[in-house]
Amino acid sequence: MNSKLIHFSGICGTGMASLAVLLKKRGHQVRGSDENVYPPMSDLLAQNNITVQNGYAEKNLNTVPDLVVIGNALSRGNPEVETVLKRKLPYISMAELLKEYFIRGKTSLVVTGTHGKTTTSSLLAWVFECAKKTPGFMIGGIAENFGTSCQDRPGKFFITEGDEYDTAFFDKRSKYFHYLPDQLILNNLEFDHADIFDSLEDIKNSFRMMLRLIPENGLIVANGDDVNVQNVLESAYTPVVKFGFGEACDVRALNVETGESGTKFEVLNKGQKYSAQTQKFALRLSGAFNVLNALGVIILARHNGISDKTTQAAFDSFKSVRRRQELRGEANGIAVYDDFAHHPTAIRETISAIKQKHKGRRLIAVFEPRSNTSVRNIHQNSLIDSFKEADEVILTSLHRLEKIPAEQRLQIKEVLKSLINKKISAYEFPEVEKIIEHLKTNCRSGDVVLIMSNGKFGNIHQRLLETL
Repeated sequence: MNSKLIHFSGICGTGMASLAVLLKKRGHQVRGSDENVYPPMSDLLAQNNITVQNGYAEKNLNTVPDLVVIGNALSRGNPEVETVLKRKLPYISMAELLKEYFIRGKTSLVVTGTHGKTTTSSLLAWVFECAKKTPGFMIGGIAENFGTSCQDRPGKFFITEGDEYDTAFFDKRSKYFHYLPDQLILNNLEFDHADIFDSLEDIKNSFRMMLRLIPENGLIVANGDDVNVQNVLESAYTPVVKFGFGEACDVRALNVETGESGTKFEVLNKGQKYSAQTQKFALRLSGAFNVLNALGVIILARHNGISDKTTQAAFDSFKSVRRRQELRGEANGIAVYDDFAHHPTAIRETISAIKQKHKGRRLIAVFEPRSNTSVRNIHQNSLIDSFKEADEVILTSLHRLEKIPAEQRLQIKEVLKSLINKKISAYEFPEVEKIIEHLKTNCRSGDVVLIMSNGKFGNIHQRLLETL
């Protein structure tokens, strides 16, 4: 393939930065622009010598590129979008680029669902790597074992985190429609992305349509305990293997034990006899959701000829993903964790996992309502319930207030009031500095601080560690 000059508008998005790096490694000239330039993606781009212009401008396209990749955060009115249309420059979405440049011709393994996609796709890629399958992959986070979110490899497999968010301003389908799935993990389904979908039924319909793209010789590995997942599986034309904890599942996890070192569990196939035919696994991650994530990986690994012994060896050496239950450090006996959780279910499961890992220690949950769903009152009651295992909760002000009508906004004071009524200490601090000041004054040795946000959150993690 001849070298091209490719410009990424919105290059600091997780998927955009990943693709930019993959194309740079293939010998293309790659550059980009964004108005939100911060780690970890800014670090990844810098490490790969990719120039990033801070801010969008017509002049960024004065040296005419062969192709412009337009991120899904950009819309009409953006200077670079308008320049592309006015000058009739060739353009493409990130998802379409991934399909045509990297997935086509490979066996495509896609990980979907509302929660756990990044961890599951990272774990799947590492298992295939340990099995010497040399998989390519594109993941929505930095996989610690690889030190990157993407790889372009010679093996026949390509693993993709299948995001249900829309593709671009000119293509409103979910991104996973472009990924040519042969084998699919469907972890769970809940209402999310309130700026894209009007209801849970809208999300289900998107998944139903996507399932129709999987060939009859493919495989769908799905959560058999999730009612919403079962509902969309009715549209499948492909063999389905269900995993979970319930007796109706084809592959079940039993005897789950969680401690400081991680989680142990047994796996039983339907029709087999317990104890005589269970396989034991250990995972360095905590929480029931991670057991489910691991089950999906185990099934796809077996389907592709990877032994349980190899899978367990990969589990033993798996280092997780940045911003997923990531221990950022410890100061004066106080542990500080970072997590990407922003949906009530993810918040609940993350708190539960950290509590299981650090039994008997006081847990302070700090949450920034920042995503398009979390700033709305759609899940307000669920959000209150999600904090029930925390000993103290700290919320900061809503992000993007100007975009949300007053009647649709999350009522933080109501959340705090409900938590206090449940005997959980709860506070609101509009500024990061005030949160740090409060934690410095009130934390004691042995406490665990869990910080949750889908944004940078003012680099609160590092600043807190430096202050404690």
